[in-house]
Amino acid sequence: MPKGGYVYIMSNKTRTVLYIGVTSDLESRVYQHKNGEGSKFTKLYRCYFLVYYEVFDHIESAIAREKVLKKWNRRWKEELITAFNPNLRDLWEEIDGFN
Repeated sequence: MPKGGYVYIMSNKTRTVLYIGVTSDLESRVYQHKNGEGSKFTKLYRCYFLVYYEVFDHIESAIAREKVLKKWNRRWKEELITAFNPNLRDLWEEIDGFN
């Protein structure tokens, strides 16, 4: 059975830095980022806030979507995020206990 996946965007406190990632376990991956273990980039720029995510039935689809989003300009990314999360709140509580 194929494993699903997620594309997600983390940001810093002032929402000026964006990090796009892909994972098969969103809750665990965001937890890692929040504890400075997710990636060197998110630790360096303090991207500890989940502001966006998408759910996919197959990890391959999530990987393909991540590649597309990384090529987008900043304005398109911001519009995508605000359409999903207008107040730019941290979505951690929404996904905590999710998987």
